[in-house]
Amino acid sequence: MAKVTIKMIAEKAGVSRGTVDRVLNNRSYVKADVKERILRIAKEMGYVSQREIHLREREEENKPLRLGVLLPSFGFGPQFHEGVGAGIREAQTELQNANVEILVKMCRTDLPEEAAGLLTELREAGIQGLSVCLPQDPSIEKALREMKEDNIPIVTFNSDLPDSGRILFVGQDILKSGRLAAQMMSRCIRPGEQVLAAVGNMKFDGHRQRFLGFSERMAELGFPSEDLFTVETFNDYRTTLSVIGEALENHPALGGIYMANLSVTACAEAVRASGMEKKIHVICHDINDGIRLLLKEGRVDFTIPQDFVRQGREPLIWLTSYVREKELPDAGMFNDLQILCSENI
Repeated sequence: MAKVTIKMIAEKAGVSRGTVDRVLNNRSYVKADVKERILRIAKEMGYVSQREIHLREREEENKPLRLGVLLPSFGFGPQFHEGVGAGIREAQTELQNANVEILVKMCRTDLPEEAAGLLTELREAGIQGLSVCLPQDPSIEKALREMKEDNIPIVTFNSDLPDSGRILFVGQDILKSGRLAAQMMSRCIRPGEQVLAAVGNMKFDGHRQRFLGFSERMAELGFPSEDLFTVETFNDYRTTLSVIGEALENHPALGGIYMANLSVTACAEAVRASGMEKKIHVICHDINDGIRLLLKEGRVDFTIPQDFVRQGREPLIWLTSYVREKELPDAGMFNDLQILCSENI
């Protein structure tokens, strides 16, 4: 439908554009009957002044917006929660004058029914957008798809949920980071040596994609699949210490350990206890005080960090933009992968 202009109203009312302009903007004297005719025609034609358009835009911009965040359990690691928490606080500061409220909930366990219940709570609280990092599970994805059907946009971060109906994933290119780890591992180990991949939790798309990238690239580089062993440690210190200790004992040909989980200090302790520190190369992800120290001591060769603060902040900024202006970035993946070692830590 064409925009109604002052010229169109003037033609229908049989007056000049200047007369219409004076009436619509309450300027100068116009005869009562002419004024009444102009106002009636303007209303019938659906005329909206620039001032009204501006006021409506301002009202829409300042309309209360409630966003939800659902985080995984603390088993995901203090480094993750501290970084993401800082990013959420940055978003709150940036959006404080935009009338945006952010509700944050965190799972206490890894049980999917708990996550599904918290999603229901956020939905009932009236959120208009959701930022989420959760494991893949049918009940979780069903709850998220129901949110989408209610026109609640979803942004996943750190670990994706591609079947959830989400509008965007924000985080590191996990597959690429796993491939980068494999490239480095291939340069560290000697011919005939085996590799152990210790994955956190395969239910998280991020952990699974890391391992997939790592194993794919190792195969491309000619590494025999039978010489790549995989264990799942659920980011638990004791479990990691135990399974890596057993692997070192049962596979004397091990030359490298790929830590696609958070318990890197447990891995280093298991290697130290085995007396194989000078033989075993360790490549991991992320950076914290423990990993920083292990790098300096030479007990970890390389790590590929990621920006947790950015992962906490950007979903909320983009959700605000999407809900109010229907705008999204072309991509939310961070492709600027970095490698840290003892020389640049």
